[in-house]
Amino acid sequence: MCGILAVLGCSDDSQAKRVRVLELSRRLKHRGPDWSGLHQYGDNYLAHQRLAIVDPASGDQPLYNEDKSIVVTVNGEIYNHEELRKQLPNHTFRTECDCDVIAHLYEEHGEGFVDMLDGIFSFVLLDTRDNSFLVARDAIGVTSLYIGWGLDGSVWIASELKGLNDDCEHFETFPPGHLYSSKDREFRRWYNPPWFSEGIPSAPYDPLALRNAFEMAVIKRLMTDVPFGVLLSGGLDSSLVAAITARHLAGTKAAKQWGAKLHSFCVGLKGAPDLRAAKEVADYLGTVHHEFHFTVQDGIDAIEDVIYHIETYDVTTIRASTPMFLMSRKIKSLGVKWVISGEGSDEIFGGYLYFHKAPNKEEFHQETCRKIKALHKYDCLRANKSTYAWGLEARVPFLDKEFINVAMNIDPENKMIKPEEGRIEKWVLRKAFDDEEHPYLPKHILYRQKEQFSDGVGYSWIDGLKAHAAKHVTDKMMLNAANIFPHNTPNTKEAYYYRMIFERFFPQNSARLTVPGGASVACSTAKAVEWDAAWSNNLDPSGRAALGVHNSAYENQINSAKAAVGPEKIIPKMEISPLGVAIQS
Repeated sequence: MCGILAVLGCSDDSQAKRVRVLELSRRLKHRGPDWSGLHQYGDNYLAHQRLAIVDPASGDQPLYNEDKSIVVTVNGEIYNHEELRKQLPNHTFRTECDCDVIAHLYEEHGEGFVDMLDGIFSFVLLDTRDNSFLVARDAIGVTSLYIGWGLDGSVWIASELKGLNDDCEHFETFPPGHLYSSKDREFRRWYNPPWFSEGIPSAPYDPLALRNAFEMAVIKRLMTDVPFGVLLSGGLDSSLVAAITARHLAGTKAAKQWGAKLHSFCVGLKGAPDLRAAKEVADYLGTVHHEFHFTVQDGIDAIEDVIYHIETYDVTTIRASTPMFLMSRKIKSLGVKWVISGEGSDEIFGGYLYFHKAPNKEEFHQETCRKIKALHKYDCLRANKSTYAWGLEARVPFLDKEFINVAMNIDPENKMIKPEEGRIEKWVLRKAFDDEEHPYLPKHILYRQKEQFSDGVGYSWIDGLKAHAAKHVTDKMMLNAANIFPHNTPNTKEAYYYRMIFERFFPQNSARLTVPGGASVACSTAKAVEWDAAWSNNLDPSGRAALGVHNSAYENQINSAKAAVGPEKIIPKMEISPLGVAIQS
């Protein structure tokens, strides 16, 4: 994985332009501190900042075919690269890097090869034989990617906004599951799974098939030549990922190189009872567990850096990114280069607490489809950029293409939350791993209530952020919010505070348009707000906004943060996060 930057057809092949491209590429160096590469062909520039994970010695980029007529700069992991190499017997590969197959596959199959890739990726491919180029992004948008257009007719591609926002007349998010060809000058969707149409599936629930599909998704992600670990919070998703990894690590190449002991990571406020939950799972699985501590003030102090790196003003994303940002720095300091994480489960299985109010299986399923399609704007963006801010990669097995196909083909009646029948959120996933003979996890971990990330790191974290924002945004400022920010107008002081910081870093109108908006309750889409009339009066992304569902819903909270009291003095409460952050609230 890495950071990529490409400037194509800029009508300028001068040394000054090359220097500018190098300057912009260096803005992405945090993503790839191991090597910098630049290939120039006429007025086309392909730059790369490498985080070396597979074949660190010889896999530097850009990558080429045999005669260097095809050039590729890619940010990704191709998990089936060994199988793909076998399908290319007449080709000679320069490296053992997993991404080396891309140029050769293009030679054989043209644009049609993209769907053959099993992995996550964003790449730019330049065919010097006809001076054409191809850009593609992975199915769900696990990797981040942006596209821009210059007044000189150029096309710009970058892993992050900061690589192109100052030089493009217009730019936008490159849509997941799409490719863009210079021959057509338009986006074309290459990822067309059955669930994408939002039709209601009818396949019966097969717990063993679901379990096997997820185990395979985890196992294939153990491809590495460098040290790695797992984010572990004690919640369901990260605990399942850790359990499967621990169970299958011993027989892998990674274990032969780095040992069969899995390292797990968790961060929290010092003394948080939640840290004990992560430690309990770690002890059960026998991992080498690393526990990091931070304070609410540490998080507040990092907010500007977080917004600069994750490139959003979305409230939920910033709330959840900050602890992950701090944790990633600690993990990288130990020499670890990548981690396995638990994003995507809640979207696939309807794990957010507001799904309790889904009126029927049709709306339940359609909401999961909408949530998966939007992941690149929220959790994928957070996981990718919060970790890459420190040169750490996050792999997400729940978003494996094959696993999604299996999980989204289940009749959604089986996913519906029915407490009267003992079916809590994500019941089908929990049941699939409820193995009495060879248990993956303790029962109380396997059946723990969902905590979304920003809530799970502690309610005092969210309330502390609100109190901090209230010190910087006045009531008078809020009166003019719609005039200052007519697009996605912030309706809280916290949102206004984040928006001010974002606009300072990314002042262009194109930048603000890359950030999603709209009504939401407990991370729902705007459509799902219609499920409960009470929600329209309580639009907040926190899971506690799911009134009548969450064990600590707002309506029952009496110990809220007050600016005069300070976020550190709120009465503690135990909470669990899904990704490796466990914090006293």
